[in-house]
Amino acid sequence: MSRAPLNPSTVVAEATALADESGLDAVTLSAVARRLGVRTPSLYFHVRDHAALLDGVSTVALADLTARVARAVAGRSGRAALAGLLQAHRAFAQDAPGRWQALQRRTGPDVAASDAARTLVELTDAVLRGYDLPPDERVHATRLLGATINGYLTLERVGSFDHREPGTDVSWDRAVDALDSLLRGWPAASAPATRPGTAPGTGPGTAPETGSTAP
Repeated sequence: MSRAPLNPSTVVAEATALADESGLDAVTLSAVARRLGVRTPSLYFHVRDHAALLDGVSTVALADLTARVARAVAGRSGRAALAGLLQAHRAFAQDAPGRWQALQRRTGPDVAASDAARTLVELTDAVLRGYDLPPDERVHATRLLGATINGYLTLERVGSFDHREPGTDVSWDRAVDALDSLLRGWPAASAPATRPGTAPGTGPGTAPETGSTAP
């Protein structure tokens, strides 16, 4: 059987398959080269280095996750949209564990600035707009969703919830209900604290945030 031509896409695709089969830590240039039947130096014509290879996997993962989220929240609002958003992440983590791991790392700027990253931020923001959160508060709610999703799925993946009943699906539904309730009763914003001699809005942390690759 003839081998597919070697190019950046085929190299990243092989790395992505390896990540899902054996975990992201297994993705090295030498391991990918062996799977492709070439010598490791050959890969440097197509990917800059190991970090670039992992960024390629992250880019694929982000596009896949964004497509799932888009389908899950389409035509929905309120709790239904929130549940769709959260479940899309959970299903992705279960179906594509290596790709999910690729989203739990600090990526390069090109990944964070990609179309998929912007779309995922916009989809998350659209879900939160259904709760009438002020624009300045949605960044905090986004961080809460990300912390809940990533924390729960990490603990579920390593079996931390396996030692008592009920099953994790029940707790997951409770988490969705709790987040829905919290978002409906989101606390009013308080004035930011300022240091003596510092005018409001000029202290650390006031610059707009850049996009991220996760909620």
